[in-house]
Amino acid sequence: MTRRKKDRKRRPTFGVPKGIVLLATPEGWRMSVLTVEGGMLCGGLDVSIGADPQAARLAAAVKVAELAREFHSTDVEVSWDPPQEPWSWTAQVTRAADNPPLAPGTEG
Repeated sequence: MTRRKKDRKRRPTFGVPKGIVLLATPEGWRMSVLTVEGGMLCGGLDVSIGADPQAARLAAAVKVAELAREFHSTDVEVSWDPPQEPWSWTAQVTRAADNPPLAPGTEG
């Protein structure tokens, strides 16, 4: 019997971030990162639910900046919009002005 080659598990690619949605839930702070390619990455933050919303916004911005640097070798800036509803925030993510252009096929 022929064995199939095992596919090496590769890290999923993380698209170029373009927005953040931050929500306070009874279980804790949750965030979704929207990408230029139309994808979405969701998860929790290591910030207690009782923490100040500014701390949660800072943690979300830092996490997105780390992901952009790791996956795309680029720095990003996060600009938070005024809140439309209590306990939910949105932000726009743009590439930092001093970054070189992204590699072809990864532009946002």
